[in-house]
Amino acid sequence: MNSPPDGYTLLLISAANAINASMFDKLNFYFVTDISAVAGLISVPSVILLHPSVQVKTVPEFITYAKQNAGRLSMASGGTATTTHLAGELLKMMADIDMIHVPYRGTGPAITDLLGGQVQVMFGSAPSSVQYIKTGQLRGLAVTSSKRLETLPDIPTVGETVPGYEASQWYGIGVPKATPAPVVELLNKEINAFLADPKIKEKLVGLGGTELPGSPADFRKLIADETEKWRKVVKFANVKPH
Repeated sequence: MNSPPDGYTLLLISAANAINASMFDKLNFYFVTDISAVAGLISVPSVILLHPSVQVKTVPEFITYAKQNAGRLSMASGGTATTTHLAGELLKMMADIDMIHVPYRGTGPAITDLLGGQVQVMFGSAPSSVQYIKTGQLRGLAVTSSKRLETLPDIPTVGETVPGYEASQWYGIGVPKATPAPVVELLNKEINAFLADPKIKEKLVGLGGTELPGSPADFRKLIADETEKWRKVVKFANVKPH
């Protein structure tokens, strides 16, 4: 943020920045306004993964099951305040269900315990979830994006049952806020040209995501909307820095 605003210092912005802006009370900057948004890059959703012992096949069935088993359903995550955690908290908030959060030191140990049945639910990243779904080791209940994924076309979105639900990890580029508008516009133009390349699009689909083209204003709105969304979830779940 204190680097020369000349377009040569770039920040890779992610959903974690929006989450942290909501979670930490005392920061020496305000992320939404102290960084100039340049362009989005990629959005990568999660998949609700269930251990086969949970005998539900649809999101409505899962919500009913969760309400009938309040306080007995364990939800693994890759760590407190990660997108894999807060995606679950968002569903708890919007669907009025209760799940016990079990944080792990990374998604690897969380998946291991989910496969072993020590926990029943996890919001796993789409790229790492496909293999477990296709082999039948885990059930893919729904994706957390607003649209279905090309890599998992038969799995519905959570939003088809819970309107307005969307939770993805996303990335984009920002610069120090005093960076001249022509520099921001040039960077935005080149990034959008990069995202429009068919080979790049193919790579992004292979990563389980979709490109995030648009203007600096579009990306700025995404950051502001995401910060507000996660602020509500952080407050609802009483998430504290650790």
